[in-house]
Amino acid sequence: MSTIHADAPAIRLADVRFGYRPGQQVLDIPALEIARGARVFLYGPSGSGKTTLLGLIAGVLAGGTGRVEVLGTDLARLGGSARDAFRAQHLGYIFQMFNLIPYLSVRDNILLPTRLDAQRAARLRGQSPAQAATELAEGLDILSLLDQPVTELSVGQQQRVAAARALIGYPELVVADEPTSALDADRREAFLRLLFASCERVGATLVFVSHDQALAPLFSQRVSLPDINRAARPAAA
Repeated sequence: MSTIHADAPAIRLADVRFGYRPGQQVLDIPALEIARGARVFLYGPSGSGKTTLLGLIAGVLAGGTGRVEVLGTDLARLGGSARDAFRAQHLGYIFQMFNLIPYLSVRDNILLPTRLDAQRAARLRGQSPAQAATELAEGLDILSLLDQPVTELSVGQQQRVAAARALIGYPELVVADEPTSALDADRREAFLRLLFASCERVGATLVFVSHDQALAPLFSQRVSLPDINRAARPAAA
């Protein structure tokens, strides 16, 4: 079981450098700190490293240098299985490509975090996991799809399944990579209401990546990745 430091910020990065190939850095971030309970809008052009940064914060990626502290735990010091356990226990991650399990139903995809980690199920505050999955599905307008295979859903429907899976069990940190890109205006508004309410209910921190600048005023903090990422800046002439 991982130890959470209640007095630490939700996220603290120091001297983080990461690249997929030697000599080709994607991230070079001297410092970034996000307070507990913040609602953060992270933006930048394609190729500026947004998805890579979220991968480091969620412990999906590793191997760079510097400190990546999440809820007081330095993920760079954890092995792969320990990072996976930490993510299952404390984070909800809405992946840009959804990462749904194709041979599971909608219901079983949503329930997956509660089956991987007992603490996610224990935080449901009197609800059963099945009740929580139903409530989330209703809020995201996918209630009628719960018993369908995810492979039979539209892209927008799959996106909402991925959101429900990330939110179940009230994680302390929610990381969302372009979570509204396939939603129409009405469903985007309903999704954001549910996302914000779920985070506020338990004081969770939200890091939200989007190209839609119209959403930025809804957030308490806005972070331009090119402003903090030296690797995304053009070289001086």
